[in-house]
Amino acid sequence: MFAHVRTAIVMPRPTADSVLDERALTTLADNTELLRDDDGAPLLVTDFATAPWNRLASAEAIVTGWGSPFVDAAVLARFDGLRLVAHAAGTLRPYLAPDVWRAGVRVSNAADANAVPVAEFTLATVILAGKRTARYVAAYRETGELRPDIGDGLWVGNHGLTIGVVGASRIGRLVLERLRALDVRVLVADPFLTADDAAALGAELVTLPDLLGRSHVVTVHAPELPSTRHLIDADGLAAMPDGAVLVNTARGSLVDTEALLPHVVSGRLDAWLDVTDPEPLPVGHPFFTLPNVVLTPHLAGSLGRESHRLGQVAAAEVARCAAGEALHHEVLAADLDRIA
Repeated sequence: MFAHVRTAIVMPRPTADSVLDERALTTLADNTELLRDDDGAPLLVTDFATAPWNRLASAEAIVTGWGSPFVDAAVLARFDGLRLVAHAAGTLRPYLAPDVWRAGVRVSNAADANAVPVAEFTLATVILAGKRTARYVAAYRETGELRPDIGDGLWVGNHGLTIGVVGASRIGRLVLERLRALDVRVLVADPFLTADDAAALGAELVTLPDLLGRSHVVTVHAPELPSTRHLIDADGLAAMPDGAVLVNTARGSLVDTEALLPHVVSGRLDAWLDVTDPEPLPVGHPFFTLPNVVLTPHLAGSLGRESHRLGQVAAAEVARCAAGEALHHEVLAADLDRIA
């Protein structure tokens, strides 16, 4: 560890304005030497090609976020001694090459902070989906009747449901924790989880096919990796019981969109999708008008005031590094094969 850190902010202006509130900037200024521009404001680097390297090269820590320029071996070579990348967001792959870890640069990210609003949004979605809110809203709009008919034999309400959680990721675990507030049975499918771990999370560990075949509501929380593309595929969707609901607040590629389409067009399944593949969907796609499909425009992650958590976490990590303390959110090279 090192006791003094020169810090630079490397992200687009809109991202900086979103995630770096007064608290985060104060933490950086009070605990590190925050590099500044000619006007005395914190140095903001938006593009390495045009960066003022006469100042930036001395940075030992950089704070990155959504839209930050990519850091690879060529960029690393221009720093005099970069030691830490504190990422004020979740996903790392679009921003950091494996070269960063190979060069011995430590990496921290704020994915735990970003997981909180996603888990909150997911719980709300599961509850609303279980109440068949989308179908009732569509029928109410059409008929003007209170509690209009939404279909014979369709279950409604969350009491006694079986909820299937696909992936005990950091978000999946927060969702599992919040599902304890409901009177439901919870299944979880995750290849890295043990039965004892699942039980400690309040869930029964099952295979993915078993989960899909038994769950009234399936909520997806796996990372986006080549191996997880279309994790919920045609066979899995066909195995879901009539009337089941699919919730996706993770990544659109985890679900085979074309395979889902006939199931929701027929009304056999409902879907609540905060993400799709492709994203956004083309104008006129049937998902926009079906009464049993709810599309939200990638809202689950940090927005507005929620984004301040990300900058605060990143700034605190830089301060810990400057003080010679252990990082709380370090990402190791060994983690790269299973995180997004």
